[in-house]
Amino acid sequence: MASYAPGGSGQQIAPEDLLTLLAVARLGKFTAAAHSLGLNHTTVSRRIAALEKAYGERVLVASPDGWELNAAGRQLLPIAEEIEAALGRIDAHASSALAGTIRLACPQAFALEYAVPALTSLQQRHPGLQVELITATQRARQYRSGVDIEVVVGRPDAPRSVAKHIRDYRLQLYASQDYIAAHSMPRTLEDLAEHRMIYYIENSLQVDDLDEVADALPRGNGFFRSTSVHAHVLATSEGVGIGILPDFLARDNSRLLPVLPEQFSKPVSYWASVRHESLRNSGVRSVLEVL
Repeated sequence: MASYAPGGSGQQIAPEDLLTLLAVARLGKFTAAAHSLGLNHTTVSRRIAALEKAYGERVLVASPDGWELNAAGRQLLPIAEEIEAALGRIDAHASSALAGTIRLACPQAFALEYAVPALTSLQQRHPGLQVELITATQRARQYRSGVDIEVVVGRPDAPRSVAKHIRDYRLQLYASQDYIAAHSMPRTLEDLAEHRMIYYIENSLQVDDLDEVADALPRGNGFFRSTSVHAHVLATSEGVGIGILPDFLARDNSRLLPVLPEQFSKPVSYWASVRHESLRNSGVRSVLEVL
């Protein structure tokens, strides 16, 4: 879709910035707009700033109830609504005839917790759509072939592809109740040196965001290592040691207790890496949307 330049700055206004403005105008808060768009607060702020720079004027004003459009913003509102309506017509046409095979590579935890429920629901609505799911925790490959979408941990550096933010989570420390009863709760990060640590095999992933976690903690007194994050969760639940686990896998596990949550919590993000050509496929776009 073409960019717009209704302002006097000479810069092009990106359609996604106008859609972000529309979400903020409707919801009144950057955080709420970010949630509705599947973005984070920083991305919404950056898009609004880019829009105002290109347009040459402020478009939002603060009020006791949140952000509201000013006169300049209200001039842009019909254009944003036209873009939304056009995309809706495209999606309605595409979703009526989703077919073919989509190949998705993603980490195991993401696959089981998010991808499988989303993809099977999409297939139930579109029986002609076929899915091949490959589980792998690795960095995005710059010259990838054979998959339509690759979900990775951390923003991918793949110049031939488009990076799409999917969702955020945190890596935190957990231990079983039995383990804490037998070994006591650590009081500081330095105390971890007295415990067996549960995490990935060293140098097996080459994923910076995951490798940095182990480097930030003291080396434990022994280890249980695996390339499977679900093995980490199970080993931690069985009381083998203290696990470095994704919060979305551990927080609802009744057998596990958080360890030093105020001292260690590593923010991590899932991103999708997609080739420009793949984005022309309505099935790929639909899969990205449900993810």
